Amino acid sequence: MSDSVARQFVEARLSGRALAAFPGVLPPDLATGYRYQDAAIALFPDEIVGWKIGRVGPEFEARFGPGRLAGPIFRRQLRHADGLTPFPVFAGGFAAIEAEFVFELGSDAPRDKKSWTREQAATLIGALHIGIETAGSPLATINALGPAVVVSDFGNNAGLILGPKIANWRAIPETEMVCESFIDGISVGKGAASDLPGGPIEALRFLAEHCAAHGRPLTKGLLISTGAATGIHDIAIGQRGKVDFGALGAIECIATAAA
Repeated sequence: MSDSVARQFVEARLSGRALAAFPGVLPPDLATGYRYQDAAIALFPDEIVGWKIGRVGPEFEARFGPGRLAGPIFRRQLRHADGLTPFPVFAGGFAAIEAEFVFELGSDAPRDKKSWTREQAATLIGALHIGIETAGSPLATINALGPAVVVSDFGNNAGLILGPKIANWRAIPETEMVCESFIDGISVGKGAASDLPGGPIEALRFLAEHCAAHGRPLTKGLLISTGAATGIHDIAIGQRGKVDFGALGAIECIATAAA
């Protein structure tokens, strides 16, 4: 079953088309969702250059427990912020932008290390960037169906727009790393790095353990999108998104139809 679901998600993503419904039996738990995801990673013809981290929404915590989830970011879906940066979305599918603080890893994780503290995770960091996760899926109802379904389709990720590095970031309090998101010039959310539970480094600690458990220990150069600092903001083809990180810079983008 996992291979069939994975194949249909991958084929839809590669052809730029939407799916009318989940392509198989809904995964009953996160472990099953990750089996679907692992099968899809094996089928997807691209290299993983990073990982996105999301959260289990409050409305799903009673069933799945509080926590985070992860999905891969692929090389062809990585864009560097340059003026009004275009990014593709699935017509009839799901699309959103998310304000992100993005770690660039400066060293490899030990291949046999399974358990991580925040302090140990912090030693992996080479740099911190501002960024936008371009969330997206061929399945329009992906978020409504819950975190196990989100996990099954690459964590509802469709790319990353990478902005500049934050100079001397370790000296900046997380409460001062602020951001505001806009769709077509209208403010849709405000936040800060401190709004992520435990902050960005706790997100990285989770990911280090998650990837080790799945046989993919973190490596130097990976980009880690640590979570939606202002929320998840739906966007449609033709709309413009912007995240203003104050003194740290701003990123602007426009949604285009996936080919």
